[in-house]
Amino acid sequence: MLGEFVGILLILALALLIAAGFLALHRVLSPKREFAEKQEPFECGEAQIASPHQRFSVKFYLVAMLFVLFDVEAMFFYPWGAIFRDLGGYGLAVMAVFTVPLVLGLIYEWKKGALEW
Repeated sequence: MLGEFVGILLILALALLIAAGFLALHRVLSPKREFAEKQEPFECGEAQIASPHQRFSVKFYLVAMLFVLFDVEAMFFYPWGAIFRDLGGYGLAVMAVFTVPLVLGLIYEWKKGALEW
């Protein structure tokens, strides 16, 4: 039974060996010069306007998480829409069970003002 996994283990060992080899090669061949300009944060070739260590508002992260949540859930609608006719009433009922809490959550977040920043 374990013989079936020998190929996977060999590929994993080879991948780890190659990664370690590239890291070692980088350490040996890379330039070691350091100077003040090299240590400066780089932002698209322009001088930085604001500190890279500034804090973002919690609203920013909340909107980002809600976007990801609703975006990932919206991906479930595409395969459902592609085979909607084949699923019939059962498929509609299952998607209603999926969609109703999604819409209620969106309305709740909208009313709370979480989408405004």
